[in-house]
Amino acid sequence: MIEEPDREPVDLARYVEEASRGCFICRLVSGDPTLAPHQVVWRDSQAIAFLDRFPAVYGHTLVAPVPHLEQVTGDMTLHRYLGLQRVVHAVAEAVRLTLRPERVYLLSLGSQGLNAHVHWHVVPCPPGIPLELQQTALFERTSRGSVRLAPEEREALARRLRENLPAWMREQSTSGQ
Repeated sequence: MIEEPDREPVDLARYVEEASRGCFICRLVSGDPTLAPHQVVWRDSQAIAFLDRFPAVYGHTLVAPVPHLEQVTGDMTLHRYLGLQRVVHAVAEAVRLTLRPERVYLLSLGSQGLNAHVHWHVVPCPPGIPLELQQTALFERTSRGSVRLAPEEREALARRLRENLPAWMREQSTSGQ
């Protein structure tokens, strides 16, 4: 079950400065040692899933194509898009099975000015969250901050999510896990 952990303010200036160093997803995929650590939940040659560094809620996970693509549909063939959606579905199911949220939200966010690499947010809505804090309000990190997790808590969560991925993903993964 989800228990809302402590929150911390999001340092937007630091976030923008870090993002200006280049696409963070491409940097993660390439193993850039200057990028802050991310907990990879799953990866193969086409897609990567990892915990959000500034999670809106506990369990907030991102799924992205490995190649740098910017349009949610325009940069992909239908076959590639559906393959990526298979990963989004599987990761969302792992989040649902692991955390037992009231609902799992899926959104593709980002912008050409910052985080242009297309990605999907897989966000569990904890049970008992007031209606006014659900849906897009759940993503409001400017006023609410992000969930504070110690590195060992992040890794434990990533491990639990990996355990709930479908067998085909556990067999195909190249994440080194």
